[in-house]
Amino acid sequence: MKQVLPQSVLFCCDHNAVRSPMAEGLMKKFYGTGTYVQSVGVKNDMEIDGFSIAVCSELDVELDRHRSRSFDEMEEWGDDLGSFDLVIALSPASQRRALELTRFYHLDVEYWPILDPTGLGEGREAKLTQFRAARDQIVGRLIDRFGPPLNES
Repeated sequence: MKQVLPQSVLFCCDHNAVRSPMAEGLMKKFYGTGTYVQSVGVKNDMEIDGFSIAVCSELDVELDRHRSRSFDEMEEWGDDLGSFDLVIALSPASQRRALELTRFYHLDVEYWPILDPTGLGEGREAKLTQFRAARDQIVGRLIDRFGPPLNES
């Protein structure tokens, strides 16, 4: 069932290096610029993972220029958490942090349990398979929540 797209969505995960950047890129690709979309991590101690870049490029989603950031950096840079309509947490730690930070705001926090593909699989092809599985979980959740992609190009 198609839901109305929110005006703004924040995806979050542990490091803003794998799942949340994929979700941000896929949401922008599928639903265009009508929704403001960003992503953050509980921590910012990693750069975007090359496997995330690779599996998203298979769907024409460009993540090469993504720069990881944390909740704390987001606030330091002037992005107000309360300005988002929806926060989607992709890991238990990010869900806890999002709920903690949003307890005084009127916004929704959803939890999507997305596979963490890091450290799974031996060798490049096995790792790519795990990252594709995480990407495909995100695609499925996006379509379930927001309906079929508006931008199929």
